[in-house]
Amino acid sequence: MARPGGRGAAPMVPELARALAGELVRRADEERGLMRQARDRPAGAWRESLAACRAGNARALAVIVRRHGWPTTARVGPAASTAALMILLHAPDLGLQLRCRDLIARAVADGLCPAPHHAYIADHCAVELGLPQFYGTRVDPVTLRPCPVRRPGTVDERRRDVGLGPLDEQMRRLREGL
Repeated sequence: MARPGGRGAAPMVPELARALAGELVRRADEERGLMRQARDRPAGAWRESLAACRAGNARALAVIVRRHGWPTTARVGPAASTAALMILLHAPDLGLQLRCRDLIARAVADGLCPAPHHAYIADHCAVELGLPQFYGTRVDPVTLRPCPVRRPGTVDERRRDVGLGPLDEQMRRLREGL
């Protein structure tokens, strides 16, 4: 039996792929809008709106993944696949993140998703589990330093292998607000 969204999966009807892509991008854009509002306002009701948005996005993504597999770039396009990753990274459900991490790893191995997608979710899950990350993509928002990295002396090699630039460059851009 073919797994949804993987090698050997039944092709997705183009209209369905477009609808899923539109929904994923719309949801990610809505969250980005709430984040922009949050930067401009003190703590308050926006936090509840953002939490509700993220929870709703996670539920919608879980349904999409259950029915169709991970929304790969091959199926929904680069913008929608990246939107799905952003929704996943902000989801309040570690179980969903772990399940999707494995689906994304397979999609990357099958050439259906860009390797950085797996790097971001793998690091996210590691940090959430209290483990050192592999690629240095997670940063402590208070210190603006990477969360602990496994074998830091070889992190740039791993980053290069998945198409990410050197960690020092990422940190410089982050500090400069780029």
